[in-house]
Amino acid sequence: MSGFVVRPEPVHVDGLTHLHTGKVRDLYATASGELVMVASDRISAFDWVLPTEIPGKGRLLTQLSLWWFDRLADLVPNHVISDVPPAGAPADWAGRTLVCRRLDMVPVECVARGYLTGSGLAEYRVDGTVCGVALPEGLVDGSELPEPIFTPATKAEVGEHDENVSFETVADRHGGELAGALRDLTLRVYTRGRELARDRGVLLADTKFEFGRDTDGALVLADEVFTPDSSRYWPADEWAPGGAQPSFDKQIVRGWLTSAESGWDRAADAPPPELPEPVVERTLNRYVDIYTRLTGAEPKL
Repeated sequence: MSGFVVRPEPVHVDGLTHLHTGKVRDLYATASGELVMVASDRISAFDWVLPTEIPGKGRLLTQLSLWWFDRLADLVPNHVISDVPPAGAPADWAGRTLVCRRLDMVPVECVARGYLTGSGLAEYRVDGTVCGVALPEGLVDGSELPEPIFTPATKAEVGEHDENVSFETVADRHGGELAGALRDLTLRVYTRGRELARDRGVLLADTKFEFGRDTDGALVLADEVFTPDSSRYWPADEWAPGGAQPSFDKQIVRGWLTSAESGWDRAADAPPPELPEPVVERTLNRYVDIYTRLTGAEPKL
């Protein structure tokens, strides 16, 4: 068992239909068919949506996605129509809402890796590959790969794990042409983000994208892009292959939950506890830090 500790009730807004409550986003539809994505301040870890929010997180991630969408526009179109909440929406939706085109979503997590860590490292230690891609011998946690690789995964529901799959599996399920297009586009977009981040003293270790097809069949970048929730960022001046790297994400939350201080027994599959205020504050500071390093500005929380 895992999922929400407390599942939030959807907000009622005249003219909108609630479609889905995700780990961190709520999805609505307008009467004319557009999608409305609202980024909450919820945070998840170990397949649980925690009972404690990180104030301002939703606005920060929305602003960062918009910043990245602008810098990727020459590579791939995106789904954003407007960042102005629909009429009648709660005041709290300001800064955390995207009105988007409805797409035919491709049910593949398009993951790009430039460094070896996480689930990729676990697979590599067993058979020297990641999602069927053979890698050189002797790599360690945090090693830079000879070149970025496409390591797709099936998209999971809340409380379930994404399943890493090979390129061949994607091709078998969705056709070789689409699989090739997803791989090429994923690696081009990742390379752009990686180069820009590196110029700002940040390593973009890996990331995941979601793509959909518009009415003409063209691939469109959707959901979020290059946020700390969808990407693994490391400070370049602290990179030291051979162990876990300091990161700009939920590392502080995960570390506290697995500490004796939290008192949480993850193996018992019991809901995790509330986060203490110092953990909340330090986590938000990490999100603000990566936003500022990348954009050169302060987020509007």
